[in-house]
Amino acid sequence: MSQRPETDDVWRRAEIESPCVKICVIHPETRLCVGCKRSIEEIGGWSRMTPEARRDVMESLPTRSAGPAGRRGGRARKLAGD
Repeated sequence: MSQRPETDDVWRRAEIESPCVKICVIHPETRLCVGCKRSIEEIGGWSRMTPEARRDVMESLPTRSAGPAGRRGGRARKLAGD
């Protein structure tokens, strides 16, 4: 299903480059957005950050992990009796 262009206008901000990918979910353990990997503080203060500060955050995003590594268990773990 494709979105109509006018429904996407709320996400467009020509004056500020943003790493937002429109998957806005904060992971409860890491406290980072699952979509863009920014913290709540970074997301909330994004429009007030200097361009240099935003670039610094954007450069650090590829090294961040929004979710913890590995799985918590699931069916295989239950069957194993752990």
